[in-house]
Amino acid sequence: MQDPTGLYRFETDCDPHHLRASSLVVAMGAFIDAGHTGRLIADHLLATLDHSVIASFDVDQMLDYRGRRPAMTFDRDRYTSYDDPAIVLYRVLDSDGTPFLLLTGPEPDYQWERMVEAVRGLVRAFGVTLTVGVHGIPMGVPHTRPIGVTQHASNPALIPDNTPVFGEVQVPASFAALLELRLGESGYDTIGYSLHVPHYLAQTDFADAALTGLRAVAGATGLALPTAELAAVAGVNREAIDSEIGDNEEVLQVVRALEGQYDQWTRGLDRPSLLAPSPEELPTADEIGAEFEQFLRTHDRGPGA
Repeated sequence: MQDPTGLYRFETDCDPHHLRASSLVVAMGAFIDAGHTGRLIADHLLATLDHSVIASFDVDQMLDYRGRRPAMTFDRDRYTSYDDPAIVLYRVLDSDGTPFLLLTGPEPDYQWERMVEAVRGLVRAFGVTLTVGVHGIPMGVPHTRPIGVTQHASNPALIPDNTPVFGEVQVPASFAALLELRLGESGYDTIGYSLHVPHYLAQTDFADAALTGLRAVAGATGLALPTAELAAVAGVNREAIDSEIGDNEEVLQVVRALEGQYDQWTRGLDRPSLLAPSPEELPTADEIGAEFEQFLRTHDRGPGA
């Protein structure tokens, strides 16, 4: 493996020991981040709290530009701007002035293990004792019910109130998941929160999931993280979704079916999981996709889009 320190550079002349922080929050874009949960949380934290960049990563070594091309602006006869991607480590101060680190940016396409080693070195240098990751996963649930959370951790004692929805399953890997695994193998405490986002909102902003994730991060770390602004965005977002769904009877019927499924599960009926009370009761992915295609195409993404 090449030297992991070659992947990043410090953006400050200060000694890392003078910038110590006990918590690292990982909110990166990923193969699966339903409802743009991680991005909404990162954007909210940076918009509401004092912060500074302490390290940036060399994205040219880690991104596949042809796989997901950044946006450029063309104005009449010339290119005027380029939305250059960035993977950044921030030092953020919570509402009480307590520092924590925030790692955000697009998920690396290449060199995952080297990137893990780079982050592990930074965790060690800055004295991080707890790393918390947060993202969204698509689920067969309605947006009209409380947001579910799948919790995972390097040590079950870190999530004592956990009630697993899943048994043993294989899922597509993500960089954040690998980081959580590798840090745990090295003896560091890690917690992850996977927010349950309705299938039909997976590709749009769903601020309710971000708000639930933000509160979970605050509870795990003890940080004083503001929620008022994100709660306001979630309220506007929710009204827009309800308005769109209310105008489409087919969509409304699917949501009602999901509500019935959710309510049965919460009443403790004999169900294997939130995903499937029984095969005949749950619409197929193709049925959901077909009925929500127009909705997703016209849905107002709301603030932060």
